[in-house]
Amino acid sequence: MAKVTIGDVAREAGVALGTVSNALNHPEKVKPDTLKIVNEAIRKLGYAPNQSARLLAGGTNPTFGLVVPQLNHGLSLQIASGASTEAQRQGYGLLVATANGEDALEQRYARYFMGTQMSGVLVQASHTHAHGAPTQFGHTPIAYLDMTSDAPGYFVAADSRRQGSLIADHVVSLGAHHIAVIGDAAAPQDALRLEGIRSTMELHPEVALTVIAEGAGNMAADGFELGIRIARMDVAERPDAIIGLTDVLATGAIAGIVEAGLAVPGDIAVAGCDGNPLAWSGTVPLTTCAPMGYEMGRRGIHHLVEQIKARKSGMRSDAADENHQELVRPFMLTRESTVGRSPVTATDAIGLNLGTFL
Repeated sequence: MAKVTIGDVAREAGVALGTVSNALNHPEKVKPDTLKIVNEAIRKLGYAPNQSARLLAGGTNPTFGLVVPQLNHGLSLQIASGASTEAQRQGYGLLVATANGEDALEQRYARYFMGTQMSGVLVQASHTHAHGAPTQFGHTPIAYLDMTSDAPGYFVAADSRRQGSLIADHVVSLGAHHIAVIGDAAAPQDALRLEGIRSTMELHPEVALTVIAEGAGNMAADGFELGIRIARMDVAERPDAIIGLTDVLATGAIAGIVEAGLAVPGDIAVAGCDGNPLAWSGTVPLTTCAPMGYEMGRRGIHHLVEQIKARKSGMRSDAADENHQELVRPFMLTRESTVGRSPVTATDAIGLNLGTFL
């Protein structure tokens, strides 16, 4: 069977070649009725545009690429959602690749997107690359997400230190006398949350602070075991509040406390830090920070468009020798795990899309 061409589509739809081209590349320029006819012809004939030929001819690919470490955390799903919505609003498509936590695969996908002449690439850095200098991939516009760096380039990250500070301040305001922080702060984001917690607690020397540097951030079972251990402490030594460096650990701790026969928050209040909706399946709604991935993905697209516009206008792109670091401001989500029965609130959540958690 002969390959279907754009000319075949034009004849089937009864329109000019240019109309089909606009329907494929600039649908906003085509009348809705005409666009419907062209799309029906495309479906009927099974036409697929030859992107390789287009790129070889010097065309551009009106698509952004997004590389995420893995898709087992709400943050990556939020980033993809925010980036996709904003890319479409700006007239671009979005392709997503997951590196399964492998640094080499992350770089391979980024290079692949560069090789297909994507208009720009977003990379959500793995935990091992969440600080320091990023890998450079040529001249295609690129922005890094969930990463802080002093190196040249464009970076968007959650203000993890502020996340920890917000949660600690909230728990102290409830009248806690002894706070336990649980989690192995091996990941850079967790280490920054712990710094934020410590900085806040320095202002409240009357409140005891215990750091239990145990528990993988993505293991609810670790939080469960820590919750049981803390609940079984002698009441005179037992913390009356727990802060998990991740929501997964905090949700696990709630389950452990309840399993040990105590109440949350009646006996022990519990809060998370990172705003991960995939961890919110427990019986007690978790106090944490609002999800921030959607906003990170949206702002990442803004940085790509900014670079593209600068190049089209003939302006020098200064990403090669200047640092553009943007921190997304965190907000509280106060829930039953710390305050008992009350409506969910988002304090001062101005400009943050809280309606799109995933």
